Amino acid sequence: MSATPELRDVAAVAARLSPFDWRWADAERAALDARWRAMARDNPAMFDGRVLLAHRWRFAGERFEAEFFETGFSRFIGWRDMGCPDPAVANCFAMAALRGADGAFLLGEMAAGTANTGKIYFPAGTPDRGDVVGESVDLAASALRELCEETGLTEADVEVEDRWCVLRHGQRLACLRPMACRAPADAVAATIHAALERQSERELARMHVVRRTADIDARRMPPFIVAYLEDALARG
Repeated sequence: MSATPELRDVAAVAARLSPFDWRWADAERAALDARWRAMARDNPAMFDGRVLLAHRWRFAGERFEAEFFETGFSRFIGWRDMGCPDPAVANCFAMAALRGADGAFLLGEMAAGTANTGKIYFPAGTPDRGDVVGESVDLAASALRELCEETGLTEADVEVEDRWCVLRHGQRLACLRPMACRAPADAVAATIHAALERQSERELARMHVVRRTADIDARRMPPFIVAYLEDALARG
């Protein structure tokens, strides 16, 4: 994985499904299955659903384009935990870059029992079949869906910006869609915490508010999140 995440501001993100034969996963089937069995023993709540990974991507002027294929979550998580050894594939996903009306950022801490327990980042999730319309992968809708599922907020609670920020860090491609809440960050965090208490299977343990660089937790935030926050805070 590259040492420094690359940030690029774009006007549009476009994605679609296209055929792809993931030969690496086929060749590593035995190792991937063994890893998944061990994970399932340690965390029975894990589910081997279907997810989408990218097998082709490019920047075309002010437009980011990606092509996806469908695979099992066990294949994805094994590839990720083995250090993303197949460079032909990338984990490409959308995130809701949530900000309060006062300019502070709101990030969620992943709850116990999730694949990323204790990590802190914006509401996000690996795309799946629910994000597919025809042959298109709707990453804008994916970001809003994850926001709603994880925090209880809805599209009516935020103002979605037109532009995106795409960050590449190794085989991770994060498509961040800035969203501004209509209330200050502390009030939004309190609303989300109340919603989390009503969830039977919560993905988030709590929210974290980032107002300044001193609030950034580089130990628990992925490097691309740290890079995004540092850049955004520097620009004001």
